[in-house]
Amino acid sequence: MNKLPNTTDNSDVLDSVKPSHNGNGNGHAHHEESYILITGGAGFIGTNLAHRFLTNGQRVVIYDNLSRPGVERNYRWLTQMHGDLVRGEIADVSDHDRLRRCVAGASQVFHFAAQVAVTTSLVDPVHDFEVNARGTLGLLEALRSVKNPPPLLFTSTNKVYGGLQDIALRKNSNGTRYEPEDPSLREHGISEARPLDFHSPYGCSKGTADQYVIDYARTYGIKAVVFRMSCIYGPHQFGTEDQGWVAHFLIRAAQRESITLYGDGMQVRDILFVEDLVNAFLLAQKNMSRLTGQAFNMGGGPGNTISLLELLRVMRDLTGTEPRVDFDDWRPGDQRYYVSDTASFRAATGWQPQVGVRQGVARLYRWLAESHIAAASAHNGKIDKAPAFSPAWGAAEVAE
Repeated sequence: MNKLPNTTDNSDVLDSVKPSHNGNGNGHAHHEESYILITGGAGFIGTNLAHRFLTNGQRVVIYDNLSRPGVERNYRWLTQMHGDLVRGEIADVSDHDRLRRCVAGASQVFHFAAQVAVTTSLVDPVHDFEVNARGTLGLLEALRSVKNPPPLLFTSTNKVYGGLQDIALRKNSNGTRYEPEDPSLREHGISEARPLDFHSPYGCSKGTADQYVIDYARTYGIKAVVFRMSCIYGPHQFGTEDQGWVAHFLIRAAQRESITLYGDGMQVRDILFVEDLVNAFLLAQKNMSRLTGQAFNMGGGPGNTISLLELLRVMRDLTGTEPRVDFDDWRPGDQRYYVSDTASFRAATGWQPQVGVRQGVARLYRWLAESHIAAASAHNGKIDKAPAFSPAWGAAEVAE
């Protein structure tokens, strides 16, 4: 692989943004030399967060092993847009010495680096544990080694609540989705009061990391917040069948390939546009002193829910083409219904999602259509021409 711009892949870590040795004695660099550290920062969420910081003139270090398809393109885009404000550490979270040196100069840390797929965890649970649980513990130890640790935001998962088989479900009147029989759950979603019930190796590894972050805040005084994430979508997402399903559906349709639905397609998720998530990240860091040691469910909430079948209908309206669909058996750990109750975080910070489902899906589709070569290369596919926008989806519906 050709060396990427503004990257470090040897032992001379971050020479251009190293912490000052003439600082104020708190283990941080001077303000003008510090940076935001984002592990997994070339991923879809990390890229959007980094872009927000960089656009505001803040320095960012992207710590990523670039193993996921599409992320190298995301990193190149960030460097083309922002130049020397962004630096890359091409490294794995298992490299504890390098991670410790990166943490030492950071003013804030966002930990997104992860093995992200339930299916992959079933095939190789040891690797899943090493990345998600051991990797997070290594980062926490790196933070603990700093005299005045920078605040941490960690992204966990709704899978820490398990399969939710005890929630009685019914089909809606249109036969397009499941919904809880309990009217309170239908109205509010699933809150943080829900008992933890780790399912699948992925749920166990992320849940372990989740609890370690909370306990390091309690035991060692590290300022840290956990987001238990539902489905996030938006630009720079190269979705696959295992993770990033909204983008995956749109990419498969653009490639004129069939989409496989596991189960009956009526499973429901709340989906959150990535710009709204970035707003939540910034509010969490701003209010860290009040929020530290807490976990918050994070997603689109009851106002932004969709089933797989309903997304196919939105796609048909958007593209003017009926997507090709195949069905297969349910997969282990699949939740038939999950919707986040985000009331705790909203009450604590005033945050509200701003982008609705139809507007957000249209914006993601527009980005994929404009970047169809990138999508094809990331998925080893070929797209001669992306489907045209339906006239029914005018510019007003996808305006900022």
